[in-house]
Amino acid sequence: MRIAVTGSIATDHLMVFPGNFAEQLITDKVDTVSLSFLVDHLEVHQGGVGANITFGLGRLGLRPALVGAAGVDFAEYGHRLRGAGVDTASVRVSEKLHTARFVCTTDNSQNQIATFYAGAMAEANRIDLAETHERLGGLDLVLVGADDPEAMLRHTATAHALGVPVAADPSQQLARLDTEQTRRLVDGAHLLFTNEYESALLRERTGWDEEEVLERVGTWIVTRAADGVSIISSDGTRRDIPAVLTDAAADPTGVGDALRAGFLAALAWQLPYERAAQLGCALATVVLECVGTQEYKFLPSDLLARIDRVYGREAARDIEPWLAGGA
Repeated sequence: MRIAVTGSIATDHLMVFPGNFAEQLITDKVDTVSLSFLVDHLEVHQGGVGANITFGLGRLGLRPALVGAAGVDFAEYGHRLRGAGVDTASVRVSEKLHTARFVCTTDNSQNQIATFYAGAMAEANRIDLAETHERLGGLDLVLVGADDPEAMLRHTATAHALGVPVAADPSQQLARLDTEQTRRLVDGAHLLFTNEYESALLRERTGWDEEEVLERVGTWIVTRAADGVSIISSDGTRRDIPAVLTDAAADPTGVGDALRAGFLAALAWQLPYERAAQLGCALATVVLECVGTQEYKFLPSDLLARIDRVYGREAARDIEPWLAGGA
């Protein structure tokens, strides 16, 4: 299965605040917030939703194509992604701008405050997805992730025109998209990914209720952090998959991207959606236990043990043959 992932490529600056953001907010002053948080830790890692998802797919033994824009500082990052099994030939490298920056602070309750500088991502709308489709001899699925909004719209339209199924994943960009743009990204998608908050925001942006969204997409996957994942089909059928819990949570950044990587890998292996969500949840927990969205490694035996513990021996047995190449 040939999968292309369009989305941001970024450098992550991750900090930890040894308290709770909520304790610093004064209810009747939220319209004039002026806060500064003294943090204990700073770590700089490579990230971006497009790169994170393809990294996870590569670690699971697939060879996904990353479609996005990076900066003049991309050489080392590109080399690392290729080493993880990612096809970077469709990455546009800017001649003057730096790779995007994600700056995020996490508190003791795993709440986050983040900002994002687009940098070279602003050039993503110059990429023609049709060229990737032709270069690879056809694509079987395109995930359209958070990116320059015009690029997201262009990639979605191109995929539909080519007859390639789309996994819509607007995530962080929902805050910038208007009603018409959000509808264009969602309408006709084979899969729709959101977290629980984004699902409400998406309904607000589109003006569609859940039933109206489901009339336009094949399957809606809603991630719910420690409550797991809900898979909602176009006929309204809902399956709730519990999370793989851990006592060793380190940082939630990139957890959703890992879940998507596991989910798409399982679909590439022609496993059912339930197994896809279970693999995604297990890989998400591996990422949760480390700082940095691409710093993790996993042993197939460990991943299978997590799946066995939470979902049972049959689930682990169904997934086991496909994990031999994972690392």
